[in-house]
Amino acid sequence: MNREQVYQTVLGPVVTEKATMGSEHGQVTFRVTMDATKPRIKEAVEALFSVKVKSVNTLRVKGKTKRFKGVKGRRSDWKKAIVTLEDGQSIDVMGGV
Repeated sequence: MNREQVYQTVLGPVVTEKATMGSEHGQVTFRVTMDATKPRIKEAVEALFSVKVKSVNTLRVKGKTKRFKGVKGRRSDWKKAIVTLEDGQSIDVMGGV
C-alpha cells in the first residue's frame, strides 16, 4: 500500500471523551472511508504510525437529521474504526498538545 492509499483510507482521529477513554486499553479511534476494510485499515495504521495492530473493529455511524430555520437537513453517514494496539505500542493523536 503506497502513501496515497494510506491517507485515503485513514481520514483522521476521532477526539471525543469516549474515544479518549479507549486509550487506557490501548485503543485509538479513527475516521475512515466507507469502503475501507479491516485488513486495509490495519495495514494503513501500521504503515502510517509504525506500530503493531492487534485488532480492528469498525462501525457505521448514521448521520443525524437536523433542522435549521425550519429547513430539514441531514448529516452524512461515516465509518469509524477502533484500532487495538499490541502491548507496549502507543499513538499520540493529540500531537503533544
